[in-house]
Amino acid sequence: MDELFRSPHLVDLILAVVAVELVAVTLIWQRRRRGISPRALLPNLLAGVFLLLALRCALTGAPWFWLAGCLAASGVANAADLRQRWR
Repeated sequence: MDELFRSPHLVDLILAVVAVELVAVTLIWQRRRRGISPRALLPNLLAGVFLLLALRCALTGAPWFWLAGCLAASGVANAADLRQRWR
């Protein structure tokens, strides 16, 4: 179990689940016009995806600038999400 949490494969699985979630939300929105619109959900999902990518960089020993870039992109996506919700 310890090895699972130290490997990047769990992060890959979570990223796949997030992708499936986005596809499902988009399909439901297109067919029924109910729920959360994908446009409203996208900044929030991107912030989470970039945090997961930063975690993956840390677990794989990627160069520091990839980790910093993922964290910066997550911050930008989070700011976009807050701006969208503030209105």
